[in-house]
Amino acid sequence: MRTVRDQVRPEDVGMRYLSLAHSLRRVVDEHMTAGGLSLARTKVLQVLDRVGPLRQARLAAELGFAARTVSQTIESLEQDGLVHRGPHPDDGRAKLVAITAEGSAALATGTTAGEQLLRRVFGSLDRDSLTNLDELLTVVESGLAEASRRTPPRRRGA
Repeated sequence: MRTVRDQVRPEDVGMRYLSLAHSLRRVVDEHMTAGGLSLARTKVLQVLDRVGPLRQARLAAELGFAARTVSQTIESLEQDGLVHRGPHPDDGRAKLVAITAEGSAALATGTTAGEQLLRRVFGSLDRDSLTNLDELLTVVESGLAEASRRTPPRRRGA
């Protein structure tokens, strides 16, 4: 237990949150991978399942990932038969990426594995605690959005 003198500092809580979030992401990824898909590959398939066929550049923008990262992931997913790249009907130079039936099945399996783990982790919270955590995360999310608008990203080498 903390004493009155042991003030909780925002930076300490923030670092604990980052560490916990990293650990949670790693464990969820491990469970999803055991179910057939990594978390990163799942995110790509989720967007394609939700939005439909997309150009790779648009897919990268939807995910907030670098185009090169998405390109490598798409190549891997295509090799595994989970997505298909085909010609864009309006632009012969562009290709559209679409989820396949095998991709949809793998997405369902991977998503179920991740959700089961999250239910085990967060299911230990009672309804009130879960609601409070959700409200607190909304506040943190708002603070992050505000900080992102105010603080320009630093350039490498600067």
